[in-house]
Amino acid sequence: MFKSLHMKLMLIMLLLITSLMAVVGAFLTTNVSSFYIDSFREQMNDMFGSDVEADGVALAKNASFMSDLLSAAEVADGANQMQDILDANAGKLGIDYRTRNYYILDGSSGAVLVKSDEIDTTLAATPNLLSALNGKVGDKSDLTADYMDVAIPLSGGENGYIIYILDSRATVSSLNSQLFTIIMQALVIGLLISVLFSYLLSKTLVGPIEKVTEGAERLAGGDFGNKLPVESPDEIGILTGTFNHMADVLQDSLNAVENERNKLDTLFLHMTDGVVAFDHDGTLIHCNPAATQLLQRSIPKETVFDELFGSVYPLAQILTLQRPNYADAEMMVSDKTLELYFAPFSDKASGGVLVVLHDETEHHRSEERRKEFVANVSHELRTPLTNVRSYAETLRDSGGDIPQATADSFLDIIITETDRMTHIVQDLLTLSRLDAGNTEMNFSRFDFGASISSVVRANALEAKRRSHELKLEPAQSLPLIFGDRQRLEQVMMNILGNAIKYTPDGGHILVTAGTAGEHVWMEVSDDGIGIPEKDRDHIFERFYRVDKARSRESGGTGLGLSIAKEIVERHHGTIRLARHDGPGTTVRLTLPIRLEDLQA
Repeated sequence: MFKSLHMKLMLIMLLLITSLMAVVGAFLTTNVSSFYIDSFREQMNDMFGSDVEADGVALAKNASFMSDLLSAAEVADGANQMQDILDANAGKLGIDYRTRNYYILDGSSGAVLVKSDEIDTTLAATPNLLSALNGKVGDKSDLTADYMDVAIPLSGGENGYIIYILDSRATVSSLNSQLFTIIMQALVIGLLISVLFSYLLSKTLVGPIEKVTEGAERLAGGDFGNKLPVESPDEIGILTGTFNHMADVLQDSLNAVENERNKLDTLFLHMTDGVVAFDHDGTLIHCNPAATQLLQRSIPKETVFDELFGSVYPLAQILTLQRPNYADAEMMVSDKTLELYFAPFSDKASGGVLVVLHDETEHHRSEERRKEFVANVSHELRTPLTNVRSYAETLRDSGGDIPQATADSFLDIIITETDRMTHIVQDLLTLSRLDAGNTEMNFSRFDFGASISSVVRANALEAKRRSHELKLEPAQSLPLIFGDRQRLEQVMMNILGNAIKYTPDGGHILVTAGTAGEHVWMEVSDDGIGIPEKDRDHIFERFYRVDKARSRESGGTGLGLSIAKEIVERHHGTIRLARHDGPGTTVRLTLPIRLEDLQA
């Protein structure tokens, strides 16, 4: 019934008129009620006042009126005298003896002593009346109630009275009934007029629209030649002209789409990335030569999605994606790493899935080399930078209170750590050259014990920050050894830094050293988290991490020990996990004293 535009316009007009009249009626009814309530409260306030003293007596704006009432309340026949006063001021109080009356009640029992109406009325215990019985002025308003009232307690000597004004709101109800009748009459007339005008309006609008609809049907059938006549310069005429223009643009667009399709066919044929398309059921639609080469197999027309990519990503899951979302995955084909991108090319049942294949083999190799280098740099520079910052902040925050000798010692450590960072960068570049078969070491004879002490001092602040107990117990004397001091200290820094890092706060770390025949050794023992048995044979492998979550939290990358092993092996030494009783780990570093004899 309401599919016709004629009926829709008529219905809209009827609903508009009905809604408008309903809103106006509700507005008028509410405002009439509010006006009468406000008028009632204003009259009462002018006569009795709105503020109450501590003794419960109202303060009126009309002082003489209230004074007369209080004086009357003090005499024995106070109720009758107050009645005379209220009758004399009935006009000001709005007393009409029909809808609004007054009552004089006993202040203690609430019994009616005098009233203005002749009807035997039983007063309800309204909130205002109850307030007056409690000695307070009752002047609360209730818009939803069918009455208006105010109760004023008065006391004179030993006498107590309540003046109670009650309005039945019959006048408001009568006026609202008249307003409702007027609104209903206006509504009926408005509906009749709206039906007539909506019918004429719909005829004026729908005729040209029907012609445009016929033209659209011809356009959908492929007929772009027939143009619709523009019969008026108004909005309908503009719509007709726009429709004609749209037909021309659509014809040009179809030609452009055909050209683009030819371009895409050429692009798919010669592009280096593979493209494979499947319909909604997983049947092959299109496959370019690059996809055949990357997958290293023939792809006949009867090939389905699950046969090629079912083990990589489910077809049903891809079809649930909303454009422009897509899914990606990796696929190994022989020695090649293929990056696959899956995306639905339509959100409807007639759509399907497009798979793009990109050869990532060389990129992955380059990325792995880059990650390895960056990981080495970030891991190995962190500890020296921390030490430099710690000592520098100590000097800055001391305010000159540190003795000069201690300050000079701190500065020496900062310089030493700065030099070590420089050497670490150079060492990492050397490690890269080691992988290429080229390396160089700066061998010299140096004090093995002094190097250990330097490394321990450099880590003292970090150990203290973690509340560790760091002890150094070297042998009485350690010989000079031949080697690259900076790189061996780098190994020591790595071993001791790991002990500090992977020992819970408040742990104990012991550094010992000594000689064993033609070798010197250093051991770092801690009571930290330890290394599980299954991981002990792998910790010196590159990028190997015992606990990936913990290592990531503390900044580990799995490169430190592998770098240490490379350096130690270049010195014909060993680095290994030693036997350790109880929780924790012991790492033992062993180096030959006369390395030059081994190199000869």
